[in-house]
Amino acid sequence: MSLVSADDLVPPQVGLSHPEPEDWVEALSIPGPRQDHAMSSLHEMMLRACRRQVRRMRSSLAGVGNERLEEIANQAADEAMMAVLTKLPTFEGRSRFTTWAYKFAILQSATEVRRYAWRNREVELNDDTHVREHAPSPAGYAEATDLASAVRCAIDEALTPHQRRITIALLIDDVPIDVLAERLGTNRNALYKTVHDARTRLRAHLIASGHLATPHLEAGTS
Repeated sequence: MSLVSADDLVPPQVGLSHPEPEDWVEALSIPGPRQDHAMSSLHEMMLRACRRQVRRMRSSLAGVGNERLEEIANQAADEAMMAVLTKLPTFEGRSRFTTWAYKFAILQSATEVRRYAWRNREVELNDDTHVREHAPSPAGYAEATDLASAVRCAIDEALTPHQRRITIALLIDDVPIDVLAERLGTNRNALYKTVHDARTRLRAHLIASGHLATPHLEAGTS
């Protein structure tokens, strides 16, 4: 289920204590009083958005009080603010600036909630799939018992130890990728590449074993 609904993409701007600039990009780019006001207005909007999203996700933070939720929202707002400013040159004006910026607040809130939910949970990097007969298989391969068994075999035989541990953590144990990246001292892109390479190896192994069909190449392609 997507974390971003249609209602989420409508920024809560009503009642902002700082006026909204007519041109956000220009206002945020040029040092001076206008930039200061734009920064304050943007941060206020980010904080409102993050508070809203954190409240929506509070079911995954059982027992967390309002004070801690406010800290999580503030952390998310600060990170979202930095993300918007970093990506500012990439804004192409295809949507309202506030709608574009608001997405950063929604996604960063989800990241902060996941990080907090996992703060005291140990992440085990285990490469033994056979002790997890009850665990769900990688997405798309778990419906048939025979195919699930073939996937476990492919994980054991086709992947490197590093690929096996990362694949099990992300696809079987459902460790959030940002949490795993933080625990391993790496970044999301490195983990995405590891999973991509692992999927490529798994696909090739399953094709060779007859559990997946060979991809059809259209005429004229090489």
